[in-house]
Amino acid sequence: MNSRILVSGVSGPIGAALLPSLKSSGWTVVRLVRGQAKNQDQISWDPARPIRPESVSGFDAVIHLAGETIFGRWTAAKKARIRDSRVLGTQHLAQALAETKEKPQIFICGSAIGYYGDRGDEALSEESAPGAGFLAEVCQEWEEATTPAVQAGIRTVHLRTGIVLSPKGGALGAMLLPFKLGLGGRTGNGQQWMSWIDVRDMVGGIHHVLKNELIQGPVNMVAPKPVRNAEFAATLANVLSRPAIFPMPAFAARTLFGEMAEELLLGSQKVDPAKLIASGYPFRYSELRASLESILKK
Repeated sequence: MNSRILVSGVSGPIGAALLPSLKSSGWTVVRLVRGQAKNQDQISWDPARPIRPESVSGFDAVIHLAGETIFGRWTAAKKARIRDSRVLGTQHLAQALAETKEKPQIFICGSAIGYYGDRGDEALSEESAPGAGFLAEVCQEWEEATTPAVQAGIRTVHLRTGIVLSPKGGALGAMLLPFKLGLGGRTGNGQQWMSWIDVRDMVGGIHHVLKNELIQGPVNMVAPKPVRNAEFAATLANVLSRPAIFPMPAFAARTLFGEMAEELLLGSQKVDPAKLIASGYPFRYSELRASLESILKK
């Protein structure tokens, strides 16, 4: 039997790696797209508006990754787009799936380790309480927005994603230019924890979740060995054969990026992929250096 999967938000680094892997695993992939659908492999939607249940009926699985990028200065308008693109889109999709005649077996929805807020050296598992701050609030609302699907008996998973390392842009892409120019270095005091994941483990983890029927609720999508910011900077510079001697002081980060710097660049999250490990997911990249070398030395 041919399994059908509906996927949203595939224009980013995760989607670019995920789609080919789903197809090669035998899934028939249909994409939720903004604007006009171009063929039968696409369904048009507007995240801000309700979805007709019949348009998303008959899929075996749904993966929902859509959302406004969190990079950029957080103006009031930008924050509203970050929140609404995630919360409203998820609410509308979850409601439509709950009302479909043929419900999916699983609904995998994006989230982020921003859920935990800035927690210093505290070890964080999926059982940890939510934190404070804008991203923590957005992630809580984002996860709660799946409630209609959960109540309809659909197995629902929240991917609490860390910093995804990918050759196709994202956080690593933003860091590369200054580091390649020899202008990279730690941010702030460099003691904040960075919980990262190689994009190939991100994709592998999603396949693992699809297949493992016991996994539900939040899943920390991070490698087992988080590093402090100073170690991340030193490792990245070393892999690029560049020095890492130009730290970005906290005040400079705040001046350049405002509130985003406080939460994304200076905040600390030491996150453990407890559910992936307990359910037997075999990480390909547990060590930061191996991941960066594989991505950058192509």
